[in-house]
Amino acid sequence: MRYALGVEYDGADFQGWQQLGRSGPPSVQAVLEKALSSVADAPVSVVCAGRTDAGVHAECQVVHFDSDAPRDPRAWTLGTTGRLPPSVCVRWCVPVADDFNARFSARARRYRYRLVNRPVRPALYRHTMAWERRPLDVDAMHRAAQALVGEHDFSAFRTVHCQARHARRELQEIVVRRQGEVVEFEVQANAFLHHMVRNIVGSLLEVGAGARPEHWIAEVLAGRDRTLAGPTAPPQGLVFLRPLYPPEWGLPAEVTL
Repeated sequence: MRYALGVEYDGADFQGWQQLGRSGPPSVQAVLEKALSSVADAPVSVVCAGRTDAGVHAECQVVHFDSDAPRDPRAWTLGTTGRLPPSVCVRWCVPVADDFNARFSARARRYRYRLVNRPVRPALYRHTMAWERRPLDVDAMHRAAQALVGEHDFSAFRTVHCQARHARRELQEIVVRRQGEVVEFEVQANAFLHHMVRNIVGSLLEVGAGARPEHWIAEVLAGRDRTLAGPTAPPQGLVFLRPLYPPEWGLPAEVTL
């Protein structure tokens, strides 16, 4: 049987979704596979919708795995969560068709980036929000960001370590808004490049702080040169909200287009 899981995690204690080396903190994938293997009483490997970096969180990461173990979805959900550290849980489990793939069946991914915008750094939300001391013009950032909507070559916003075969992506929506001291960026695309969201946010912050004009974002995009863009925003403000799938897969509404 093939199953899909919705997984929530706080990325502060992990080196990312995937293990990058033998030393240091574990990966989310490693602790999830260990817990699933314990429930199945056999080795289990998972495939995720989108890998996240160290310090990045997920509200609903979707993974798939195969197992012959006679377990119902409730047993996979509760049994696995009971074997996971407090920073990770399985929200739901759904049996899926054998050709479902958490990565390749997804049609879009959605991320949210939050930061506290005030002169003093945050204490309470330091693991889940970034901090920007400079006053930010949210309207200017939102207007500037609309130049990124559509299908473009996003080479200017990918890390040099990105392993994607090409940099063309379709950015479907980007919204910048403020709620009191919190500034929020929400982005949806068919797929993302390594550090793409954090590099976009870092560049928009230059516009919001008045260091660059609004039209600069369009110029950076057209230049296709990472050295022309702004710095990479810190990881703790980023949350992978969810991937999105066609309805025929029968997944929960929160991950269905």
